Amino acid sequence: MALAALTAFFATSCMAPRAITSSGKVTPRGEFRVGGTQSFNIPTETISKTGAVVKEAADQLSRQDKVQYSDLVDKLQVAALTYVIDPVQPAADLYVRYGAIDRLDVGYKYAFGSHVFDAMYQFMGTTGTPESPGGAAGGMYGSIGLQFATQRARLPTIPYFDNINSLLRFQANRNDLLVPLVFSKSFGPEEEIGAVSFGAVYTRTFLRYGFDPRNIYKSGSSTDLLPTLPEQRRSFSSYGAFANVKIGYRYAYIIPAFAMYYQNYGTFQLLNNKTAKLKGFTFIPSIGLQFRIPTSRK
Repeated sequence: MALAALTAFFATSCMAPRAITSSGKVTPRGEFRVGGTQSFNIPTETISKTGAVVKEAADQLSRQDKVQYSDLVDKLQVAALTYVIDPVQPAADLYVRYGAIDRLDVGYKYAFGSHVFDAMYQFMGTTGTPESPGGAAGGMYGSIGLQFATQRARLPTIPYFDNINSLLRFQANRNDLLVPLVFSKSFGPEEEIGAVSFGAVYTRTFLRYGFDPRNIYKSGSSTDLLPTLPEQRRSFSSYGAFANVKIGYRYAYIIPAFAMYYQNYGTFQLLNNKTAKLKGFTFIPSIGLQFRIPTSRK
């Protein structure tokens, strides 16, 4: 049972990937890079709002024929919101990148429920390859990118969140924009042996959500149902920093990385004219595997 629940949790959890495994050198013109990343999202606010007390409250209220509005209902709403905003979960993605022109590459990433499109522009460093280097070993590179991700956010189908969803009938959608600024120092010419990279990241998240409960009554009443919360629109920014190390030789690389974000999620409207203010840090350790597919160039 535990294994089945864990498998369902992994399968239904999805979010825009925020682990940064790229270097400052973009994919050379005409070449491909393919790979995958396994990361773990650790948000402090979500952990604090989805603990054992909330789990017990969800189990208790889900067994009642008529649920009276109370602070416990607010806690369940906050738990649902924090999960779709910044879930505690492992995350995996697969990607392909192509060097469209000198200093510009484009890519697509599938994060098991989230579709991501992005481009990176290299403003610093040479544009050669290990076979045809354009500069000396140990060069510096810099690039800036734009990433767009879209997904239908949902709670995982495990008993804890199933109870919340049956009570609140929660729905949400989100889009994310991410702007990474990446610098790297090459190991060998044109990152032949790899590179160490670091930089800063800005993200902007656009969220739509609503609650449509059918079995929650106003406090002290057994006849007056609590009104639904129509679709709400919120957006918030995240500010991050990251570092990664790319290690390998010419065609295959392992990339361990770490990113940290701070976000003031803002104020969210809840049922019964209540609100919740959310903010916190997110830590994302990750490990990636990347393959370079060179092409012949004159």
